[in-house]
Amino acid sequence: MSRIGKKAVAIPSGVTIALGGQTVTVKGPKGELSWTVVDEIELKVEAGEITLLPRNDSTRAKSMWGLSRTLVANMVHGVSQGYEQTLELVGVGYRAAINGKDLNLQLGFSHDVNITPPAGVSFASSKQTEIKISGIDKQLVGETAAKIRRIRPPEPYKGKGVRYAGESVRRKEGKKK
Repeated sequence: MSRIGKKAVAIPSGVTIALGGQTVTVKGPKGELSWTVVDEIELKVEAGEITLLPRNDSTRAKSMWGLSRTLVANMVHGVSQGYEQTLELVGVGYRAAINGKDLNLQLGFSHDVNITPPAGVSFASSKQTEIKISGIDKQLVGETAAKIRRIRPPEPYKGKGVRYAGESVRRKEGKKK
């Protein structure tokens, strides 16, 4: 029995869920998301909650039960509240600026790095050393943040680079005489 799969997903006010076969469509104030659930999982919407149950006792059904419940819960949270990821730029001369929808980064290279956001993701930069990535799809927001971090990951000697907000970088001791 999946402890996560057993929990029902509460549907907040302002969010509607439509089932079309195995496809779940979630609409809310921030947007609309849809996902096709695997055939081994059964969906039921009743009394302001959506429950997911395995159709049989196969290993695949058991493993997909908790995953499917979590993905549906992430969709409900995304269309009602949205997701946000914050990145920090650490280093002398490292800057971020917004040009229209695009993100312009100066990260110590000989050239600027321009990043166009994927559909459903937006960038914001209140300070020159901070980037906020927001959207309704949790996976897409996290993937975009990881791609930006991958451009200049934090290095262990001075800690310079792009890091997640609150991320601690293990520092190494430098070379001695």
